[in-house]
Amino acid sequence: MTVARPIAVPVPPRRRWGLLLGVALVTGVIAWLALGGIGDALVYYQTPTELLARGEEAIGQQVRLGGLVQAGSLSGPATDLRFVVTDGTHEITVHSTSAPTSSFREGVGVVVEGRLSGDGTFEASRVLVKHDENYVAPSEGEVPSHIPDGG
Repeated sequence: MTVARPIAVPVPPRRRWGLLLGVALVTGVIAWLALGGIGDALVYYQTPTELLARGEEAIGQQVRLGGLVQAGSLSGPATDLRFVVTDGTHEITVHSTSAPTSSFREGVGVVVEGRLSGDGTFEASRVLVKHDENYVAPSEGEVPSHIPDGG
């Protein structure tokens, strides 16, 4: 018994280029969607030292300021809050009329969005609390903190 070889049917060059172009187009669209989403998720900010180094140019511009909430600097109610953000070198007083999340406290990292005013106060339109990157799984038999008791 002899087995016949399959006959290779040549693909016309025009069809091959069309197929390659289609694959490249689909790959490009997927890459654009993936990278575009990543760019929106990143939060770039300036430290107090970097913002103050810009001088008069920084006044009135919409920026993100990041650093630590200085211990002992919190004052006022959540809807008229004042606190100091520091990077260890320089400090900027922040005023916010939007209540921060419950994880906001002294010593925690924050990123505030807003504008530096002429008197040196940063008027925040949004306060974001930077979360700790270290995840600790609950011990065996322990209920995770985000699940209410009596579930």
